[in-house]
Amino acid sequence: MFIMLSMSIIILMICFIVMLLATILSKKSIIDREKSSPFECGFDPKSSSRLPFSLRFFLIAVIFLIFDVEIALLLPLILILASSNLKVWISIGTMFLIILLIGLYHEWNQGALEWAN
Repeated sequence: MFIMLSMSIIILMICFIVMLLATILSKKSIIDREKSSPFECGFDPKSSSRLPFSLRFFLIAVIFLIFDVEIALLLPLILILASSNLKVWISIGTMFLIILLIGLYHEWNQGALEWAN
């Protein structure tokens, strides 16, 4: 018991020392301008490396992913048709589609599906 306790204390001390040394040695004291600038084959950049990003495109892409996942969740309903009760199957499928259509209507009503203003 004592050997196990002493070994675990030694292992914890070694881990602590290694983490402390890694933290101390990884600190950068000099900020290098070349390392923080974008790389363009050794030349100074001619323009900003940040390109403007369309937030509308990102929103439509996220909406597409959400509806794509929901359609992928609808596909197994076809496979379980033979092994489930028809009334339960129709009610679950209908509720899922109603929720999907309400979400689509909400996004359409908010104007998120319009590409140009």
